[in-house]
Amino acid sequence: MAFLDIHAIQAVPPANINRDESGSPKTAVYGGARRLRVSSQAWKRAARKALEADSASISPSERTKRLPEQIAAALTERSPALADKASEIAQAAVADVFGVKTKSKKEKGTDKERLATEYLLFLGNEQRDHLIDTLVKNEAALTEAADGSKDSAKKLASVFKNLKLRDTVATGHPPAVALFGRMVATDPTLNVDAATQVAHALSTHRVDSEFDYYTAVDDVDNESDETGAGMIGTVEFNAATMYRYATVDLDSLVHNLGGDLDAAADVAVAFVRAFLVSMPTGKRNTFANNTRPDFSLLSLREDQPVSLAAAFERPVFGEEGHLGRSVRRLVEHHRDQDECYGTSPLLTRAVYPAWVEEEVGNTALPGPTPLNDALAEFRAKVRELISGGGDV
Repeated sequence: MAFLDIHAIQAVPPANINRDESGSPKTAVYGGARRLRVSSQAWKRAARKALEADSASISPSERTKRLPEQIAAALTERSPALADKASEIAQAAVADVFGVKTKSKKEKGTDKERLATEYLLFLGNEQRDHLIDTLVKNEAALTEAADGSKDSAKKLASVFKNLKLRDTVATGHPPAVALFGRMVATDPTLNVDAATQVAHALSTHRVDSEFDYYTAVDDVDNESDETGAGMIGTVEFNAATMYRYATVDLDSLVHNLGGDLDAAADVAVAFVRAFLVSMPTGKRNTFANNTRPDFSLLSLREDQPVSLAAAFERPVFGEEGHLGRSVRRLVEHHRDQDECYGTSPLLTRAVYPAWVEEEVGNTALPGPTPLNDALAEFRAKVRELISGGGDV
């Protein structure tokens, strides 16, 4: 067993990163104090987008209800013989692979038909393209089966069975599916257990929400020369120093990537970078809260993944900021946990600028390592570990 733990302390200025149903920043009570919270779902999506955008070697994926529509459009473009039957074939193919129904409805104001499945489907673009390629290559059999008769659906199902369409999405998973997993309620055999766990980010201290009362002025003069605003409103926000945590089960990642050890090592370290530098986009244009972690701690472990959230069960308090005290709590709790349980990470590196060391003061703070150097070390150690190279 091998796990790559990622811990981060990140200061976020006034923002509303992740809203609840009323538009308020999400919160949670921890240690008897109200904390700012950013859901794991919000940060996983941000990390997934960053992962696929920042690395040319990471194949992209999509989570969408529009898979039948994408397949139908591709069949229409690539196979004139299937153009008139593209919608029927696409819906039948998705039903055969995922066991999910497709709903068809007209787009408002147009005659365009929109196709959507009952729930979101998550697969790689290469898996989708392979599925489309298989259909195009077998256009003769599909044209004959989709004859408009009452037995058309049965005939298509027979063709799909011979083509083994399910194999196109059951293997060859992209990094995002390997990391974050996939659930297909209608066919559990297509499920992929996530290799990554992402915690809800929590502020290390108590938070109180505030309200921004804003006005918008009408730029066009009117005849009555009205004074005042053309629109008024309020936006709720808060600011916090947050603890963020994620872990990668390296053995599960290798399994999900079909046993490709080099790919698993590459994806693991690429996820570390993506997780650290990503930011959910909620109200980003309003607050421009584009910060990165001020302190990151990376640990490669063989015993178990270990969250350090308990370091902040007692809220941090500081009239001169929370960053230094939060980092000190994190580092000391990390040390105390391993001393208490007699464990030790195989490799630990901390990423932070010099001013953080001055802020923290005298503590067991590990020396700083630039992120690129840390990731290079972890990539080598991860590769050695998952290949059975033994202890570092």
